[in-house]
Amino acid sequence: MAQVAVSPDGKRVAWLQYGQLRLAQLDDFAHSRPVILSPPGQTCTASEFVWSPDSASIAFLSGCDDSGGQSNLFLSHLDAAVPLRLTDLHGYASAPAYSPNGHVIAFLYVPGATRPPNSLAAETPPSGVIGQDHIEVQRVAAVPAEVPQPAALTFLTPPDLHVFEFDWSPDSSSVAYIAADPPGENNWWVAKLYASQTHFCPLTINGNCPDPSLSLSKVPGAPILAHSGTGETTTDKPTVILSPADVAGPLHGLQIAQPRWSPDGKSIAFIGGLMSDQGLTGGDVWMVPAAGGAPIDLTPDRPASAQWIAWDSSDAIFISELAGSDSRLVRLQVPTRSETGSPATVDPPVFSVPASVGASTFDPALSASADRSIFVFESSSFDTPPEIFAARAQTVPPSPPANAQQLIQLSQFNQGLKPSWGQAVSLSWKNDNFNIQGWLLLPENYDPAKKYPLLVAVHGGPASSVTSRWEGGAGGFSSTVFSALGYFVLMPNPRGSYGEGETFTEANRKDFGYGDLRDILAGVDTVLARYPVDPNRVGIAGWSYGGFMSMFAITQTHRFHAALAGAGISDWLSYYGENSIDQWMIPYFGASVYDDPQVYARSSAIDFIKNASTPTLVVVGDRDGECPAPQSFEFWHALRDLQVPVQFVVYPNEGHGFSDPAHRRDSLERAANWLAKYLPPNP
Repeated sequence: MAQVAVSPDGKRVAWLQYGQLRLAQLDDFAHSRPVILSPPGQTCTASEFVWSPDSASIAFLSGCDDSGGQSNLFLSHLDAAVPLRLTDLHGYASAPAYSPNGHVIAFLYVPGATRPPNSLAAETPPSGVIGQDHIEVQRVAAVPAEVPQPAALTFLTPPDLHVFEFDWSPDSSSVAYIAADPPGENNWWVAKLYASQTHFCPLTINGNCPDPSLSLSKVPGAPILAHSGTGETTTDKPTVILSPADVAGPLHGLQIAQPRWSPDGKSIAFIGGLMSDQGLTGGDVWMVPAAGGAPIDLTPDRPASAQWIAWDSSDAIFISELAGSDSRLVRLQVPTRSETGSPATVDPPVFSVPASVGASTFDPALSASADRSIFVFESSSFDTPPEIFAARAQTVPPSPPANAQQLIQLSQFNQGLKPSWGQAVSLSWKNDNFNIQGWLLLPENYDPAKKYPLLVAVHGGPASSVTSRWEGGAGGFSSTVFSALGYFVLMPNPRGSYGEGETFTEANRKDFGYGDLRDILAGVDTVLARYPVDPNRVGIAGWSYGGFMSMFAITQTHRFHAALAGAGISDWLSYYGENSIDQWMIPYFGASVYDDPQVYARSSAIDFIKNASTPTLVVVGDRDGECPAPQSFEFWHALRDLQVPVQFVVYPNEGHGFSDPAHRRDSLERAANWLAKYLPPNP
């Protein structure tokens, strides 16, 4: 499934499966039906969708009616009629969202986009005036929800701000959004929270613009007569609600995500913390007055990482969080302003499962009914393939909960499917007064009487985590494949990861490669003490931050006998001037490389390269903006000169995450062959 969402009235569920939009009654899921996406004779697929507030329609993005594959916004009334096309776009669109009154559909839009607006995508080859030419800005655009033909866009945010996420105010008159000066892919780490009034009349009824607080079903009068959108920005100068760079306290200089307006319109909640990639959200839950003011941390010292939030009422928030090995849904009682400083109350979990949950691929967001009584999502683990589940939230959860795992399995898509890899075990160990959690995959057909090799797979980020997920892996190197090939695979969540609270996530600042590496080595010792692993056949692998850890680890210890370094970083000093996202480094290193070069040199593998002797496979995409190819060139060049066995592969037209299936397959095959040579599995 690519996306799943429950209708606001809680009666139906829609989901995307291989591009097909399907619909089912919540209490009769087995009798689902496809939603018509195109006229007879055409085959169209959808990429994202959103329910209307009245649960009567679904708006979706699709490349229908465009031979070049340009996505447009369509509207289906979930009947036998051909969907209505609402836009005529020429750029990149995503994240459609209805206004609460149902009049307007807003979405993120990059006019004239040449690539997806994120740093994972392959960079456009540089040309022209660098830093000035070819800057693509993502804005919030809007169209009426009901028009007989494609309507002109109205932009709800200004052209000089790149928007990452947004949320409608409950009265549909304003939007709150996380935004920064262009270029967006570099400046998300210094983004601010803004709000803008829209002044947007999406339609006229009998010549008048209806009250924006009314839903269409409550607007008296004749049908829609005209769309008043102009194609221009309709906002006043945006109001800065919060600037992390300017606030004091633990949020200072950190990142913010997922703005959520309270039902009474008085507050905006968000997730704040140290985050290394936009979209990989984790941190504490914060709240700030909608008119601006001091932010309040609602979950200080909570040993978990919030990843998604939704208001239940103006005094309660649902939180999807990662706590150690478990994904949990909890309800937070929001303290009043007079109670500021007192700890917020967290109800017992609606559910807590050692699995991954989310409403779309690799996204921990859930989908909730309007009254927050039903939550729907996809869930999977290393042992169970993906299926759609629902959870019913009680107004007053029992204490202790009668059943902390109140999940209802709706789908049976993968019934009978079994993993082709070994058993998964959640491990815990202590190091430097931290509790560390990680996942261990046993070799397929594990025989405790035999000795096995061990591969340590370090996740990217570093602000991320490995969760139990069907066919999980470490970036471009699949952990489940290596388990199937006869390896133990340890996937640690060392300090810097999500899942143990914000203090733990921030514990590797100015310390890359030291405390986190000690955590990893302590995990290796834990595996060696419990399982039949050959200490002379231990390797390390990783992508991005994990690629850096592979490079750095082999300059600090000789415990690893083979290494796989995907899209790594070998020299933090030169990296600062080569990448397209240097703003992410300030929160981690405390200063720019020009102000404090020593803190960068301290964690640079290249400065310790003469200690390296581990055979290493290095791979990277030639258009990687996050971890540019010169970093891998530098590392390969040094190992080659030192006569350390090394192979270096550059993949054309690839960014930080490989998109070509042939390249993904080739890099994985090369990794398997490399390990077979230097870290051989049992015959």
